[in-house]
Amino acid sequence: MAPYESDDSTTAAEVDDLRAGRRKAARYVVPVAVMGVAAATIGLVPAIADSGDPDLPDITAQQLIEKIAQSDVQQLSGTFKITTDLGLPDLGGLESSLTSGAMPSGSGEGSSADPSAKLTELASGTHTLRVAVDGEDKQKLSLLENASEYSLIHNGKDIWGYDSKSNEVFHGTADEAPGQKEKGRTEEVPATPKEFTEEALKAVDDTTSVTVDGTAQVAGRDAYRLLIKPKQSGTTVGAISVAVDAKTGMPLKFTLTPSSGGAAVIDAGFTQVSFAKPDASTFDFTPPKGAKVTEEGELEGEAQKHGSAKSEDEFRKEFEKEFGGAKSEGKAGQGGPEIIGEGWNSVAVFDTGGEGIPSGSEVGGDMGGFLDSLGDKATGKFGSGTVFKTRLINALVTDDGKVYVGAVDKDALVKAADSGK
Repeated sequence: MAPYESDDSTTAAEVDDLRAGRRKAARYVVPVAVMGVAAATIGLVPAIADSGDPDLPDITAQQLIEKIAQSDVQQLSGTFKITTDLGLPDLGGLESSLTSGAMPSGSGEGSSADPSAKLTELASGTHTLRVAVDGEDKQKLSLLENASEYSLIHNGKDIWGYDSKSNEVFHGTADEAPGQKEKGRTEEVPATPKEFTEEALKAVDDTTSVTVDGTAQVAGRDAYRLLIKPKQSGTTVGAISVAVDAKTGMPLKFTLTPSSGGAAVIDAGFTQVSFAKPDASTFDFTPPKGAKVTEEGELEGEAQKHGSAKSEDEFRKEFEKEFGGAKSEGKAGQGGPEIIGEGWNSVAVFDTGGEGIPSGSEVGGDMGGFLDSLGDKATGKFGSGTVFKTRLINALVTDDGKVYVGAVDKDALVKAADSGK
């Protein structure tokens, strides 16, 4: 079947309802600018659907976007795979040490079952996950590993995280609004095709081409393929393809390919899915005998006691006060970062007030090697600095402490830095 070309490429006005809200800051910030940005923008990734060519009624891009927005799947269970390839070097466990570095000195290693740390593993490699949902009050996400499993369970007021490898349990409570706290946690690192798609659609504006690119079968279900492509050059984003279930409107597969070509940066799709009501016992959890149980308040209490970390609410308030909402005008760090450019070529500018990022030789150790593997020296009217690169997000850190970040190439970052002079 030939692709359905739509001459009504979606504009910003047509997706206003889908762009409401920005994701809040992650609970912990990895102390490397490019790492944090890369993890935060995983949501801009889609996946090309499986082979198959079902005969479905014609649909326009706008109608398909509306179908996604109106999708209200309350019950499902299934298995999906996610592959993330940001082009980062093998961290050799460095990501774990960075995350644990957010824990207060003297408080031990925290809990390996804490979801805010565990779900960062999705930022690289290939992972298989099981998901079950029964309304706003019951969700379960399980990360399947070689000989172990990590599960995040929300059942009513309780949120449980369980790491079978370490036999550790994390326990927290949901806010009064059903599902609010569980939602806040999973939003830190998008995982499902639906979450990825919601993030991608926020980027749709007049600089974007949106068309229906034929049909496919995913996990045995008929689907339309939504193709999102930047119209601008200079961006690292090549295209985003989303397989949308023809019946329910729920995204089944999401893939983002970079403009540089090669494998997808992120490919997340269901291999099996059912929209039947999951068994109630799916969401039951009792800590196994002998398991170490850590209450959420214990981690935040230790952080405040030792003074080396802040509570989640304190961190969020301070972060939003400093970097609030991105603005097209204004000084960096005053109500939000300064934004240079538009659309897919937008570059956010932060002024750290520092002296840039030290070289790998100055830092030394694993972190120093990691910085050297990412960085390229850059010069221009702005002076000099280092470009930290991935296959999707690049960041220019100048020697005078300014940071230019975007899904753009090195030349675009240098141009943005030069324009600020």
